[in-house]
Formats: sequence, structure tokens, C-alpha cells
Amino acid sequence: MRQDFRCNCPFTTALDVLGDKWMLVIVKQMLIEGKETFKDFIEADEAIATNILSSKLKFLEEVGVIIKTKRPDNKKTNHYLLTEKGLALTPVLLELATWSDKYLRDIHPTIVNGKEMEFLRNDKPGFANVLVKKYKEKLA
Repeated sequence: MRQDFRCNCPFTTALDVLGDKWMLVIVKQMLIEGKETFKDFIEADEAIATNILSSKLKFLEEVGVIIKTKRPDNKKTNHYLLTEKGLALTPVLLELATWSDKYLRDIHPTIVNGKEMEFLRNDKPGFANVLVKKYKEKLA
């Protein structure tokens, strides 16, 4: 894989890798919604096209955000799992969620608003720790 970068800026470099509209959605689906299989992603509310999903999963694997594996009890189905590099995106996802909650609710009033959003608003580090811990426990 050869990635072309626009410049040497760390912000722009991150956007060259993650700035596509699907990349962080896929990571969010894995971390928060527990998606692991191609079928899981296809059935999600965001409705990503299969050809786009295939290319995005492949790219996320190439850059080390996810790994593709098979379960010992199911050799047919690929399972996609976040790596430590992928889990390190948790604070980024939570910052986007809190920004959206604060600044976009007026134009999109049906954004999720419940116990989990309240937890996120009141204790972002604690919320992040719970997410990562639950994800890692699921893998164990």
C-alpha cells in the first residue's frame, strides 16, 4: 500500500487516512455497536454500499487500525477487530460525538439523547474507559 499525503502536517496526514466519511463510522460501529462481520456492517443504519465497505475495511487493515481474522469455530466468516491503533481513536470519536451533541442538535434534534449521552457529557474519560474495557473484554 502506498499512501500519498498532501503535506507534512500531522492534522492533514490524519485526515488523509481517516477523513473519508466512512472511516470513523466503521470504527464507531466496531467500538460502540460491536460490529465485527461484513454482514454486521451492511445491516447497520448507515447503509454503506458493499463495494465501498470492502475497500474501506481493506484500507483500515492496511494502515493497522483493524485486523481481519477468523474464529476457530467459523472459518468461513471474516471478523474485523480493532487494534490498539484503532482503539486509540476512542477520544477522537467521543470528541466528535460531544461536539455534535452540543452544536448540531438544533439542526438535527433526533440525535440520540439518553443515559449514555448523559454519561458522555458528564464524564468523557470514564465513558472512554468503559468503552475500551468492554471492547477488550469481548475479545478475551
